[in-house]
Amino acid sequence: MSEQNFDLVVLGAGSGGYAAALRAAELGLTVGLIEKGKVGGTCLHVGCIPTKALLHAAEIADHARDAARYGVQATLQGIDLAGVAQYRDSIVSSKWKGLQGLIKARGITTIEGEGRLTSPTTVQVGDVTVTGKNVILATGSYSRSLPGLDIGGRIITSEQALNLDTVPKKALVLGGGVIGVEFSSVWRSWGADVQIIEALPHLVPNEDESVSKQFERAFRKRGIEFSLGVRFQSASQDENGVHVTLENGATFDGDVLLVAVGRGPVTANLGYEEVGVNMDRGFVLTDERLQTNVPGVYAVGDIVPGLQLAHRGFLQGIFVAEEIAGMNPIRLEESTIPRVTYSDPEVASVGITEARAKETYGDDQVVAYDYNLAGNGKSHILETSGSVKVVRVKDGPVVGVHMIGARVGELIGEAQLAVGWEAYPEDIAPYIHAHPTQNEALGEAFLALAGKPLHAI
Repeated sequence: MSEQNFDLVVLGAGSGGYAAALRAAELGLTVGLIEKGKVGGTCLHVGCIPTKALLHAAEIADHARDAARYGVQATLQGIDLAGVAQYRDSIVSSKWKGLQGLIKARGITTIEGEGRLTSPTTVQVGDVTVTGKNVILATGSYSRSLPGLDIGGRIITSEQALNLDTVPKKALVLGGGVIGVEFSSVWRSWGADVQIIEALPHLVPNEDESVSKQFERAFRKRGIEFSLGVRFQSASQDENGVHVTLENGATFDGDVLLVAVGRGPVTANLGYEEVGVNMDRGFVLTDERLQTNVPGVYAVGDIVPGLQLAHRGFLQGIFVAEEIAGMNPIRLEESTIPRVTYSDPEVASVGITEARAKETYGDDQVVAYDYNLAGNGKSHILETSGSVKVVRVKDGPVVGVHMIGARVGELIGEAQLAVGWEAYPEDIAPYIHAHPTQNEALGEAFLALAGKPLHAI
């Protein structure tokens, strides 16, 4: 048995954990970073980065298929999944090596192995006891399934979907949230028939309803089929495929079934409850400063109730490191965290929906403006349709921005600043948006809400 001592011990080296470690080291704390897999976690290795590489490959396929309409002579001969995998893995490998180098340069000690919390100040990793004045729990999440729906064979999660060696002819996707629609978008661009099954009334159901409806029209136009508002009942598989039955008796057959019903917290059998950490259905409960009920023990990322986004965990990791260092950082507001779905079309939003704003402030105290991308020159060049919707309090600040269309994820920075800084449209209207850019669509929406629309009536 051996012991290692640090100012801070971080259990989990995903987005939240490694961000906390880097910031803490930057502030002069000694840090022990425990990880059973690879630093970077789900996001870098089997989540955000590799899936977006697939989405870019899908975009290239669509461009090749449609090249003639732009006067470019090109043909799409097929999808080489081995080549796609090589491209994807080269990106992941490069980012992983860069992160390892950064961690080493900051003097952070990386401890490989599965850690278990054994006291408010200790984590056991095999024969090594890792002790810290403070501990951050950052163990991330896993792909959930439904009761009675076993993963295996043709029934897969996003991790297995990343590594398929053939494009399915017919893909069934259980779940119309971010993961489900992103893989649906990829497979459709690669030539597959896709059927989405979503129990809620809309695809991307957490978005503003106007965006969800536009998204459904866009997917329908692409030939992606979907069933909404009916719950899954059962699934079976054989040598001919996978077969799904819904509660209303409807059935669907496909080559694979992607289970994309959300992610659960990785907290079981890690000692949290034994040490006395308050939990709720596997999630770690914290106060607004991200400290658990156990003094000196904090939690960040997907194990904390709320948005399960890599950049949320990243921001929380920085926050907790600064909190431990005594900097009293500004408290996080969940509503200011940007959300992007990287399908075709993209969806990007920050703040609250129009419906939520009306619930909060009253129907007569909310004003929304929806600018159609048909009026935006750059969007016309890109041949994308969609809209930019800005929600404000009457005579007050912007409280939500909701966008749909190609590349709108790149517009979310300005939208986040507007919501986070509680800007009034009148504050933003005087600023010039470069022409021709899609940013002009945001500018037009702000101008309209400021009472002086130019390219809108």
